[in-house]
Amino acid sequence: MSYETSTHSSLTRNLARFVCWPVKRTISRYWTKLQEFKKDVPSTLDQVKAFGIKYVETAGTYGVPPEKFRAMLDERGLKAVSGHFPYEKCRDDVESIAAEAKILGVEYVGCAWIPHKDPFDEKTCREAAVVFNRAGQALAKHGLKFFYHTHGYEFLPYGNGTLFDLLMAETKPEYVRFQMDVFWVVQPGQDPVKLFEKYGKRFELMHLKDMKRGTPSDFTGHSDVTNDVPLGAGVIDLKSVLKAAKKAGVKWYFLEDESPTVITQVPTSLKFLQETKF
Repeated sequence: MSYETSTHSSLTRNLARFVCWPVKRTISRYWTKLQEFKKDVPSTLDQVKAFGIKYVETAGTYGVPPEKFRAMLDERGLKAVSGHFPYEKCRDDVESIAAEAKILGVEYVGCAWIPHKDPFDEKTCREAAVVFNRAGQALAKHGLKFFYHTHGYEFLPYGNGTLFDLLMAETKPEYVRFQMDVFWVVQPGQDPVKLFEKYGKRFELMHLKDMKRGTPSDFTGHSDVTNDVPLGAGVIDLKSVLKAAKKAGVKWYFLEDESPTVITQVPTSLKFLQETKF
């Protein structure tokens, strides 16, 4: 789901994106993202705290001024470590991103969607690489780390590889990191393990999701939210993915669930992680 198109309103649907909680393990931490808050931010944050969540990844501040949103997090013992921002701001107004990121206290600043007309193409990909390099360089001056979150459409064939390979080649490792979304790697027919083996440390962050059997494969970057299933209940070989991520040196692991049944699915996913050895 892109940053622009998430429009859920009920509390249950709100609890599926851009908030995370940790499950301590031997290799770092796991997190789960929850749905963006479109209304009743205080109640949603209370629910986050009730789940035992301590850290969050944001995507805007949901109509609340950044200073107030930070105060609301602090009041509940929550800390933002990462934030998603619109592509247009990354292109046109990096300084405002840096200012908001500093207020929120995040370490990572990311973009999860490159605006484009289907299909995604070489020209748009190259333009995005320029935007990301500039944004990453500017944000680095503020002590912030920039990343791009994979979303499926980048894996269209290009030359001897894919447009994602082109994006990797055209972005500078010192300024642009990547956040692998496992769902959006598998859904267009790619292998996350092979991507970890190929690009290693370029991936510093990761979103763990599982995909319902029979989910259509395409390069649109869109899928029905009911195709998100609890970890271990879908078709993705998550044990192999986790082993490859560990070997690649991934620093942050996120459990993401955008389904309408997130409240019941997330505990099942956490149980899977607690019981999985790698």
